[in-house]
Amino acid sequence: MERFLAEVERRAFHIARYSLRDDDEALDAVQDAMLKLVRRYSSRPAAEWPPLFYRILGNCVRDMQRRRAVRNRVIAWFGRGDATGRERDIVAEAPDCREPGPEKQQQLDDAMQALQQAVADLPPRQREAFLLRQMEGLDVAVTARTMGCSQGSVKTHYSRAVHNLRERLGEYW
Repeated sequence: MERFLAEVERRAFHIARYSLRDDDEALDAVQDAMLKLVRRYSSRPAAEWPPLFYRILGNCVRDMQRRRAVRNRVIAWFGRGDATGRERDIVAEAPDCREPGPEKQQQLDDAMQALQQAVADLPPRQREAFLLRQMEGLDVAVTARTMGCSQGSVKTHYSRAVHNLRERLGEYW
């Protein structure tokens, strides 16, 4: 296993560097791929190692690209630094989401109460279509079978329910 890893190390680094365009991330990807190969597949025959290793390396590279894309989106959203040019700690600046304050909790309670009343006031078929589609997560075909009507009817009832709720609950949502 050691000889195999020594043979592929340089080529793997070049592959990862071309994809990631960063030497440090490329080294991390190669190291992760090597560790995963040793931990999971060292008992396999040596002939199986090359395809396994390059598959693992490709997955590591894609994972790093995805993490980078998410990190860049977060940084773009919050900005890279403050007015003085210092890096911002977006985690420290994030609001505490564990519990809303009393005013926010009252607003949420009022909104939920209004939603429950608005759904209860819908015509029966609209209410049924809305609850099956939105609350139960059923698709149109299953909802149609459940309601005993066509898929077009389900779409119509659901659309009308959503429009009615939006009109009635506009102040909350």
